[in-house]
Amino acid sequence: MPASQVHLETSRSTRSVTPDAIKLLKDDHREVEGWFEEFKNTKSGSKKQKLAKQICTALRVHTQIEEEILYPACREAGLEEDMMDEADIEHDTAKKLIEEIEAGKPGDDHWDAKVKVLSEMIQHHVKEEEERNGMFAKAKKADLDLKQLGAEMQARKDELMKETKRRQ
Repeated sequence: MPASQVHLETSRSTRSVTPDAIKLLKDDHREVEGWFEEFKNTKSGSKKQKLAKQICTALRVHTQIEEEILYPACREAGLEEDMMDEADIEHDTAKKLIEEIEAGKPGDDHWDAKVKVLSEMIQHHVKEEEERNGMFAKAKKADLDLKQLGAEMQARKDELMKETKRRQ
């Protein structure tokens, strides 16, 4: 098979497995929502610690790929500055809370409350991104190449997750 055909086949198979940017982010949202729900329903300190670690890692990576790839593309495409600025502030606030959660442990003063507040903040942020007139809908209308952005975001997410595992 000629090299150009191999490249074409590889591109096709990559495209079919890589979700578009919106699906990738929504899948992340659902995963983290499930972990927050598990956290809420467990009494085990070790299980809470494990879930909080998963949540914080996932949110760190998720916010980073949004900030590095999606948000600049949205700004360049002309999405509302106010909406984009609000998303940046929500990310900054979540990151501060994530740091506090990661520095603590079950049983520490306000630790469970911090996880609960982070859950509520993320729920609000997700709603704004996913609602009918939210950022994701506007990104679709802005004629962004969501497949290409999804591929870039997936590659960066994989890279960040590998870095995280190396540090642990």
